[in-house]
Amino acid sequence: MPPRKVVTGRSQEPRRRYAEELRRLRLAKGLTLRELAALVGWDASLFGKLETGSSLGSPDVAEALDQFYGTPGLLLAMWEMALGDPTQFREKYRRYMALEAEAVSLWHYGASAVPGLLQTAGYAREALAAGWIKDDELDQQVEARLGRRKLLEGDSPPLFRVILSEAVLRTSLRDKEAWREQLQHLAEAAERPNITIQVLPFSAGPHGLMNTNVKFLRLPDGHTVAYTENDLRGELVEDSATVEELQRRYDAMRDLALSPAETLKFILRMLEELPCEPPT
Repeated sequence: MPPRKVVTGRSQEPRRRYAEELRRLRLAKGLTLRELAALVGWDASLFGKLETGSSLGSPDVAEALDQFYGTPGLLLAMWEMALGDPTQFREKYRRYMALEAEAVSLWHYGASAVPGLLQTAGYAREALAAGWIKDDELDQQVEARLGRRKLLEGDSPPLFRVILSEAVLRTSLRDKEAWREQLQHLAEAAERPNITIQVLPFSAGPHGLMNTNVKFLRLPDGHTVAYTENDLRGELVEDSATVEELQRRYDAMRDLALSPAETLKFILRMLEELPCEPPT
């Protein structure tokens, strides 16, 4: 078959297409950003970021614009597609993101950080900023990371097993309230039926994945791929022998971890030990 022709000439990437559509609709009404802001009720700078793709805004903004432009449900649907758009992630993660969206189950070992699927906004912002991401790109990457959490929601979310090194829970954020929110989120996630969280205590000693963050994705066709990463690079591992070796190391490490019930107690104990904020 001949390749499908692009009819509109607009972007085929959901996030960019959403931005283009917002700009097209505004210009069709002959409005400036300031005029649109005055009519709809949000700041003009927000609409500017929406139209450049540096921010997605919230579903409330999409719904308000749907009502203003007379496009019931269209912009909200485009916003939802943009939120899950793998092209918003840096190039090295895109292939992994596409496979993650298809996975029927996921396993993760975090040697030094909370996995992205379980991060709160405060944790994601501080962690990404530590890698010298800033300004609009930082806002975009935080939104993208939080958008991934939708994968664990819905009627039939994938099973998600997480083993966290104790170091992850001992490395608090500078923002203590944001750190409290992150621990509370982990405690709540640990009680969801599709999520299993275990802590690997320092007392477990050396193990085969000490310096490796690794993720395993079991895909609908039954085979499993892995993704290993550090602060500078990530690698998608599809060779079956290498994936099997990583899984053996993961299984051996899981035998050393606290049980899910013990892990929840551990997280709750850490919450209790956090200093209370002084009254204002």
